[in-house]
Amino acid sequence: MITHLKVALWLILYLPLFMNSQEKFTLSGKITDQGSNETLIGVNIIFPELQKGTITNEYGFYSITLKKGTYNFQISYLGFNSISETITIDASKTLNYKLTESTESLQEIVITENVEKLNIRKPQMSVNSLSISTIKQMPVILGEVDVLKAITLLPGVTNAGEGSSGFNVRGGAADQNLILLDEATIFNSSHLFGLFSVFNPDAIKDLKLYKGGIPAKYGGRVSSVLDIYQKEGNSNGFHMSGGVGLVSSRLLAEGPIKKEKGSFLVGGRSSYAHLFLPLFDIDSKAYFYDLNSKLSYNINQHNNIYLSGYFGRDVFEISDSFKNTYGNTVINFRWNHLYSEKMFSNLSLIYSDYYYGLALKFVGFDWTSGIKNFNLKYDLKHYISSNFKLDYGFNSLYLTFNPGEIIPTSENSGINAYNLIKKYAFENAVYVDAEHQLSSRIAVSYGLRLSSFHRLGQTELNIYENDQAVSFNDDLKIYEKAEPTGVKTYERSDVIESFMNLEPRLALAYQLNDNASIKASYNRMSQYLHLLSNTSSPTPLDIWAPSGKYIKPQLLDQVALGYFRTFKDNKYSLEVETFYKDIKNRIDYIDGANLIANDAIEQVILNGKARAYGLEVLFRKNEGKLTGWIAYTLSKSEQKTSGRTPLETGINNSNWYSTPHDKTHDISITSNYEVNEKWSFSSTFVFQTGQPTTYPNSQYEYNGISIPNYEARNSSRLTNYHRLDLSANYNPSPNSKKRWKGEWVFGVYNLYARKNASSIRFSENRDTGVNEASRLALFGIIPSVSYNFKF
Repeated sequence: MITHLKVALWLILYLPLFMNSQEKFTLSGKITDQGSNETLIGVNIIFPELQKGTITNEYGFYSITLKKGTYNFQISYLGFNSISETITIDASKTLNYKLTESTESLQEIVITENVEKLNIRKPQMSVNSLSISTIKQMPVILGEVDVLKAITLLPGVTNAGEGSSGFNVRGGAADQNLILLDEATIFNSSHLFGLFSVFNPDAIKDLKLYKGGIPAKYGGRVSSVLDIYQKEGNSNGFHMSGGVGLVSSRLLAEGPIKKEKGSFLVGGRSSYAHLFLPLFDIDSKAYFYDLNSKLSYNINQHNNIYLSGYFGRDVFEISDSFKNTYGNTVINFRWNHLYSEKMFSNLSLIYSDYYYGLALKFVGFDWTSGIKNFNLKYDLKHYISSNFKLDYGFNSLYLTFNPGEIIPTSENSGINAYNLIKKYAFENAVYVDAEHQLSSRIAVSYGLRLSSFHRLGQTELNIYENDQAVSFNDDLKIYEKAEPTGVKTYERSDVIESFMNLEPRLALAYQLNDNASIKASYNRMSQYLHLLSNTSSPTPLDIWAPSGKYIKPQLLDQVALGYFRTFKDNKYSLEVETFYKDIKNRIDYIDGANLIANDAIEQVILNGKARAYGLEVLFRKNEGKLTGWIAYTLSKSEQKTSGRTPLETGINNSNWYSTPHDKTHDISITSNYEVNEKWSFSSTFVFQTGQPTTYPNSQYEYNGISIPNYEARNSSRLTNYHRLDLSANYNPSPNSKKRWKGEWVFGVYNLYARKNASSIRFSENRDTGVNEASRLALFGIIPSVSYNFKF
């Protein structure tokens, strides 16, 4: 196997070097915003007569190698004026370009980055991008712009309902999404239990959602990757922007440390609705705050350094008896180095921490838990030729898991200090990824990721007979906790269990003509971390646990096939994809599983499998006064946990059952209409099949007590979910020469006041003795108004 791997790597690295020996030269450089000097991601550099091109990377760098000659080329990017020039390539050159913002307001509402013909030829598929200007125009709840709510309007992306945290991609669970902010992992992406996301839209520069065909540089999750980059800050002059809403406000400041050399960015948000609760004699609080920051400095033409960070907290307090605090902290130091006009590198040192704290004053103790990781990451991009690009690198993570710690708050609390057993792990990966233009019609990307995971020693580990932490009661036909036969103690440096997985990636694009192509992809991914939650949506109390002796890593195999087409000079575009996902070792829970403060979590979980498959359609109108898209997904998401022996029943009698995030039909319609320079209107309509749930189907009496009997898991559904949102943007002085510029945003969430069910509860009517169902709906119609400004 090692010999085959060496041969494959040799072919990837060296074969393209022998394919064409004609004299060639390299054009490279950086592309930035003229106004702010901010580097621009995903700018298209196209040579039409050669039908070749490239795009800038995450740091605005581009490189392309061409034969000697004179060519026309074009530089284009969303919301900016294009550049068209003629250039003579007779030596390698470094050319930096500055783009100026377009004065045509219509360009600001194009829904994605420029849909160029180059994207028809590229093998990358199952990727969605949304511009921040588009996200800011969408109607949102309580007037708070939300990145995560916006991506749920894309095909294949849903959430567990109103007031729920996280998002689900192609039938996957929320914990199967890798969420990155400036390359740092975000473990909880929601504020106020899912009402808002942790991402400040004013600080965001670029975001991409990978649903399939995921490049080899990403790993550690089996469903999707949401990759978000913060702005670097304006190095030309000082500017501020922000907004004031009904429940929260935000403010961002940016400016030069040294003009055109270094910049800073700092932004903050906070909600304040809780300040008005005492007026209504409500002695409770619920609020959030967060802080984004970034320092950037250009040492010289070949070296740049960045220091970015995020800190956020949610606070939920009931009187003086209960206080819940949780949130993320991330810090990332990065060094960009340009080895040559063909090789770009990025070294990152990353710290990420998720903290959960619970103060129970009425019983006299505090509870804390969380997860931390330290990540060393080194990535290189090698532009070998105009037809061949290579990415390779490695990353190493050290993880610390704190499942829970009880701390008495007074001498009279009556509670003893207690620590659940902390866990430690070491995760490593090396990868290589190639993008290869084989001919004028065929492009392919292929790569390989080798990941490893080592569960390190802990103070105590339960030992069970036959290594089975869950036993099966043959008489009652139920699963029960197994009794440990002993306890083993380890040193921190010991390795309890190790895993290693090869993760191949492959994507292929065949161009049918100038406007259409078909694409296919396959990727295998491994996930070594598991979110222990038996609710339909993650909660702040959920605990992350590592793979080990009793929990196996999740393994995904996904294939996808798609058809992509543009119409009328890219005014319209169509994307149709079908996919199939197979996941091994998906965690399932025995009936009655208790996950809270459980020091032997292996006693209530089993390893099963999951699958998801479906069809996605995305039709977009990209230009004109009316822009927008229609997204439709038809899909199925199921899981199954069979008995380990023929005598065991398994979960749900070893039958497939719908996952909590299975949505058969999901349709969203998003539109924006610009009436004139002052007024524009936006709307979104969403329809989803009801969420799977389990209802009681009978009851019996025992000692005078009515005991419900439940149907098979998730065999029923909540009522279908649908709503219509509207918003209006008013810019009172669109042509003003003043530095201060402001706009009003008026919105209505859930226009026709649909009472969408968050849950349905069954209880006995004490007057009639009849069981009744009651529906809980979180929101009715919600109007909002906010004021956004910049200067």
